[in-house]
Amino acid sequence: MEYTRLGSTGLEVSRLCLGCMNFGSGQSWMLDDEEASVEIIDRALELGINFLDTANVYSNGESEEIVGRAIAEYDRDELVIATKVFGRMGEGPNKQGLSRKHVIDQCEASLERLGLDYLDLYQIHRFDDATPTEETLSALDHLVDEGLVRYVGASTMPAWKFAQLLYTADVENYERFVSMQPEYNAVDRHEEANVLPLCADEGVGVIPWSPLAGGFLTGKYERDADPEEGRAALDEYTRKRFTEANWEVLAAIEAVAEEVDATPAQVSLAWLLHKDVVDAPIVGPKSIDHLEENVGAIDVSLTDEQIERIEAPKTPRWPAAGKD
Repeated sequence: MEYTRLGSTGLEVSRLCLGCMNFGSGQSWMLDDEEASVEIIDRALELGINFLDTANVYSNGESEEIVGRAIAEYDRDELVIATKVFGRMGEGPNKQGLSRKHVIDQCEASLERLGLDYLDLYQIHRFDDATPTEETLSALDHLVDEGLVRYVGASTMPAWKFAQLLYTADVENYERFVSMQPEYNAVDRHEEANVLPLCADEGVGVIPWSPLAGGFLTGKYERDADPEEGRAALDEYTRKRFTEANWEVLAAIEAVAEEVDATPAQVSLAWLLHKDVVDAPIVGPKSIDHLEENVGAIDVSLTDEQIERIEAPKTPRWPAAGKD
């Protein structure tokens, strides 16, 4: 395993992050088997992954509980445990968003479910238009001051909103966001024209989610056939990736995979790992075989020409690009 520093911090994280959204029973495509989930976590740690990402809303806290039980016997100092806050956690008022009350209450609840004294990385899952920016930032700052959180991060929002958060934190001397979780992979490259340049300029670490585009980039779906299994069979968002340009990207990835003696999934992850702005793609394996395949991407080297071929079918642009 290779390691890097998260953004501009001194925090050492593995080049792959283990995503834990699949651990639980909230959706039919999840791994509804705690023993199997723990085995994947154990194997990930054996392979050198020290960075685990979950969220309070994943199976309504069940994912955090599984992760907590799995890591209980490991050296806490070597682990980087990340979770997120924003989504609804129960019925009634004050159960969602980024108010001071919800942020602090949910941090304490996440710590209890994880069985931890502190979180390495606490991330806002979305931007909350209903809560003043200063209120959210002061709540996160409080958690850091109390020793309950080491670093704060963010996920999935327009660049202008993230810039607002960074600017306010700097001006008001609140704890600064050190990381961003964007959707980013070889077919979903919109963030190249949005938040990624901001992250690069501000020294913010990037930990992309959906690095395999919901399984599309593994090559398991057929171009002219409706998906009968896998996430695309149940998830319209994944099926929307079945576009002509995306199939061309996948064809290029499959050709490169043959050239470098790797799988399409490994080439797709290697493409991300070759991006200077990317620290650690978040992989979500549902089996040890898939996990080990993902980790094999660390050893895949791509040439500039191969990267260009993968990127040729799509050119991310600002929405107004090309208009008169």
